[in-house]
Amino acid sequence: MPITNILENNAVMYKNDVALVEINPTDQHSPRVTWKEYSLIESSPYDKFRSEITWGEFNKRANRFANFLLSRGVKKGDKVAILMMNCLEWLPVYFGVLKTGALAVPLNYRYTADEIKYCLSLSESDVLVFGPEFTGRIEAICNRIDGVNMLLYVGEDCPSFAESYDKFTAYCSSKNPEIPLTDDDEAAIYFSSGTTGFPKAIIHAHRSLMHSAKTEQAHHGQTKEDVFLCIPPLYHTGAKMHWFGSLISGGKAVLLKGIKPEWIMRTVSEERCSIVWLLVPWAQDILDSIERGDINLSDYNFSQWRLMHIGAQPVPPSLIKRWKKYFPNHEYDTNYGLSESIGPGCVHLGVENIHKVGAIGKAGYGWQTKIVDPNENEVEKGNVGELCVKGPGVMLRYFNDPEATAAVLHGDWLLTGDMAREDEDGFIYLVDRKKDVIITGGENLYPVQIEDFIRAMNQVKDCAVIGLADQRLGEIAAAIIEVKEGFTLTEEQVNDFCADLPRYKRPKKIIFAEIPRNPTGKIEKPVLRKRYGGDGVVAKQNEIK
Repeated sequence: MPITNILENNAVMYKNDVALVEINPTDQHSPRVTWKEYSLIESSPYDKFRSEITWGEFNKRANRFANFLLSRGVKKGDKVAILMMNCLEWLPVYFGVLKTGALAVPLNYRYTADEIKYCLSLSESDVLVFGPEFTGRIEAICNRIDGVNMLLYVGEDCPSFAESYDKFTAYCSSKNPEIPLTDDDEAAIYFSSGTTGFPKAIIHAHRSLMHSAKTEQAHHGQTKEDVFLCIPPLYHTGAKMHWFGSLISGGKAVLLKGIKPEWIMRTVSEERCSIVWLLVPWAQDILDSIERGDINLSDYNFSQWRLMHIGAQPVPPSLIKRWKKYFPNHEYDTNYGLSESIGPGCVHLGVENIHKVGAIGKAGYGWQTKIVDPNENEVEKGNVGELCVKGPGVMLRYFNDPEATAAVLHGDWLLTGDMAREDEDGFIYLVDRKKDVIITGGENLYPVQIEDFIRAMNQVKDCAVIGLADQRLGEIAAAIIEVKEGFTLTEEQVNDFCADLPRYKRPKKIIFAEIPRNPTGKIEKPVLRKRYGGDGVVAKQNEIK
């Protein structure tokens, strides 16, 4: 069953129930001002940040957009790109595209103008829907976008080179267009994160979307009463497929535009959020704010908050230990996935397995896993190999790239490019990205192991380990360390702490700097290798305050 059917059903069963809430504190004041400070000026500031739509209105908006696109000649198999920040209109636009039989093509909001042009061309998009934040970037390329025959602007003050989404959809029919869809029809193109080069266009069928919704609910047991807090960008499979758990259960979801710890805590409390998905840096920032005294937990009501889960990257066990100190009653979970496997859930820890923190878990609902050597023979338990997954959420192919497709799709199995091992109980642990493995003096170093070790230092906010060229050893491990605000850390302290590591695993270079991460929380190691891997390696600081 195509996932659009669930929206139609929700619009009938829960017509007047709230589906989506948008919280946008940055709209009302400078992001440097806290909610508490703002409340001294405004009597009830929270209401000024908040807007919502019901399931009935959600479906009507999706239908109006679908009927508008159909009236303009958009047909099954066409591609409609979406370049918007999280907002109430994002998901109705997405579902409107799906209802026409066209493919939705979400774009990364960090893309430069040229990257937007590249992805539009790569996906052969016919229409681009964009928000006000991207006017300048689209204007710079609007005369150079081959194939795109319609630019739709969502917001006030429509630029002259685009057409107004609000103006043209307002009077369209709000009835379901009734375009026949099957599970085998192509539904969406998602782009790989590009951490290893230019992004690739990943095609998924409607079957993938539906299976991700079933997987999410199977793993986290969403009910109508649950409220999901969604902070990550909706263009990415991670955020949207976790939200699918709200869709399939008819529950409310809250889109928070901002990642300040105070905003997160206030929204959880005010909206009675029961499920919160965080990235590692956000969870760290919340804990740091609590420990600095910036956040007083007694100011909030968290009695309904039942689940905190993290994905998109390996989770340091030390982080969860800290989290449980302040939130002892929370269930914890982690999910593993990639855009080629329709996002999170192909491997899943499970709330009942918190004793295995550090593992990404076992095969998720409807999925199979195996770990293989370079010849694709399964390795023995405990040995490191490449993680492979199989299930209904595996992509159809990379669009117009049969060579890249053949490299990762071997029969029904998807080669993930992640190195992993399985323990005696069948739990899988990520070791590192295949391309990030450091070979030093003939030994394989897996940076994630070193990063997790260093993150256990109380002064460390984040850590990334990369390989730097070395004439004698081939490569050496360099640790880039981001220090917590208000703390100091020296190279000598780091080296003393790392003395408990085997000698070959100890970083040979220490660099104190900020760790760049993409919007899905992954460390941008190509950026770090480019920054520090050339002849002009930035000299490390001996101390940072």
